[in-house]
Amino acid sequence: KSKQSADTTADSSPGQGTDKHRDETPSKKKFCFKAAKEHNIPEDLNKILENKVIETVSDLYYMNMSVVEKTCLDGADGEGIVSKSVSSHSDLIPGVYEGGLKIWECTFDLIDYFSEADIQFTNKTVLDLGCGAGLLGIVALRGKAEKVHFQDYNSTVIDEITLPNAVANCINGGNRVGSKNNRKTSKPPAKRPRKAECSPDALAKCRFFSGEWSEVSQLLLSSKPFSKYDIILTSETIYNPDYYSALHDTLAQLLDKNGRVYLASKAYYFGVGGGIYLFEKFIEERNVFRTSIVKIIDKGLQRYIMEMAFKDSS
Repeated sequence: KSKQSADTTADSSPGQGTDKHRDETPSKKKFCFKAAKEHNIPEDLNKILENKVIETVSDLYYMNMSVVEKTCLDGADGEGIVSKSVSSHSDLIPGVYEGGLKIWECTFDLIDYFSEADIQFTNKTVLDLGCGAGLLGIVALRGKAEKVHFQDYNSTVIDEITLPNAVANCINGGNRVGSKNNRKTSKPPAKRPRKAECSPDALAKCRFFSGEWSEVSQLLLSSKPFSKYDIILTSETIYNPDYYSALHDTLAQLLDKNGRVYLASKAYYFGVGGGIYLFEKFIEERNVFRTSIVKIIDKGLQRYIMEMAFKDSS
């Protein structure tokens, strides 16, 4: 739907996006941001997976995006984000739809990095920020995190993609979900994460939220009791410089004093203006976090993994 950068190497995985791009020059106007909402997990887990086609990538189960889009066009999309995305020929409509219906390639870079750097999730509290499909949070859940919270801008993404993906990975590790005819294996990353089975009980560790970052942050901070996150995971969320202030403040408010942020990004997002260098400069000017580039991926358009921590943290 969106134009692909000539410098970007596209993956053939179904529903996987490679470049966040808009045809128009990004507007500096204030957008009408969505209020925060918590999405409850329905008691009937099988109902969540009705009319879904389940695929696998990197040992993770996820909903076929094309089928979800068709279901949404048939009336399951209360926000109307799919029809708006189709009519505007864009994967990003600022303040309306923020790209959660695709799995962007930096997600797999970060999953690879978890294995390479032996990132430990055991007994950690984790937030998957700007989660989309929620694969990062699901990896943390499989890694025996104490709790995992998922946030996406769009409620349709949470209801139709994130929550079903979490359920599919938690019902006996996904082993009883769907039929073999309903599964396809997409091209996985170079290295796969350690296998660990989820169980239906693991869903009790999960909470799901939609809405703009600052709104969700306030909702979380007002809930009692609230413990800050040991680890915040976020992929391809720094494409628009207009959002940097809200993202920075959300990370500062929700991260534990000795916590870590793992952020995956392209060097530059054509047509939108953001990228790793601009965000790094923004963080430096705010003087709250220290940053470190822990991995550079040179395939196609250069991509990065950044680790962030408070300057006064241990």
